[in-house]
Amino acid sequence: MRKNFLILVINPGSTSTKVALFENEKLLFQQTLRHTKIELADYKHIWDQYNFRKNIILQFLSEKGVLLQSLSAVVARGGLFKPIQGGTYRVSETMIEDGRKSIQGEHASNLGAILAYGIGWEIGAPSFIVDPPCVDEFESLARYSGMPEIPRKSLVHALNIHAIARKAAHDLKIKYSESRFVVAHLGGGISVVPVRGGRIIDANNATSGGPFTPERTGTLPVMDFIELCFSKKYTKEEIKEKVMGKGGLVAYLGLNSAAEVERKIKEGDKQAKEVYEAMAYDISKEIGAMATVLECKLDTIVLTGGLVFSKMLVNWIRKRVEKIARVLLYPGEDELRALAQGALRVLKGEEEAKEY
Repeated sequence: MRKNFLILVINPGSTSTKVALFENEKLLFQQTLRHTKIELADYKHIWDQYNFRKNIILQFLSEKGVLLQSLSAVVARGGLFKPIQGGTYRVSETMIEDGRKSIQGEHASNLGAILAYGIGWEIGAPSFIVDPPCVDEFESLARYSGMPEIPRKSLVHALNIHAIARKAAHDLKIKYSESRFVVAHLGGGISVVPVRGGRIIDANNATSGGPFTPERTGTLPVMDFIELCFSKKYTKEEIKEKVMGKGGLVAYLGLNSAAEVERKIKEGDKQAKEVYEAMAYDISKEIGAMATVLECKLDTIVLTGGLVFSKMLVNWIRKRVEKIARVLLYPGEDELRALAQGALRVLKGEEEAKEY
């Protein structure tokens, strides 16, 4: 009889903490625990929120009648740690310390490891993270930027990309370890990556490169951007916000919702149509570029993320790229399930937990 594993999943965001309970791959429940600005105002750094968030999670589990001792494992979204290979990692003190130091930046996801460890430690259950944003599986050629002082680095939506790529391999009845995909994660941030043999071997930088997105500029004309930076019109923080937060669709249309943009297009807004189609054009170019990394020998092109619910956007992209390879659609993302699956593979002995 197959053993059932009860897995607690935690995904901390900037103003919320998503919590879910899985029995193997079956979702028992999930909840988004929201945190108001007033509640978070007392914490100077995200790391300082640890006890606050842990207590809220424990209170929620108590209200749901969950016995902590029944948990087989606790798994969380990983943070901006040092660059690592993809996979499921056992949480360690070194990982927690790197999260505390925010060695690649301060982000709510840095809390995931310590939240998983803190709850797991109390009951003697193992704690894991899975495919954090710092996953770096680049080949050496992908690291050259043209400026030695600024090597290209991996910062992608690794969790959803690996999970969906595994699903695509399963659906196509091919081994993930032998697959050749271009995967485009399309959301508030956009990552377009070649996946070969289960590894993300190149990528646009999802924070400041590649296609423009609903809120981000993507790659900019460098010389013009330098002029803007030194124009004294903006502070350093304002420039950062223009690149990530107020770029893309927000900059052109004042909207970050694909549904709202489509509504304006249907009402006859020609500028909205051109800007939205330009984003599809940009995404298509990046898919084509990443296809060349795989010498245009692809099993499929995979589109995933929230923007894939937009038939208009998907049709524009498909029209430009489907001659490269067939296109598979996996709308939305299910990071909570992807985290549970990563822990489950280790608990079932299908995969060894990696050491950080």
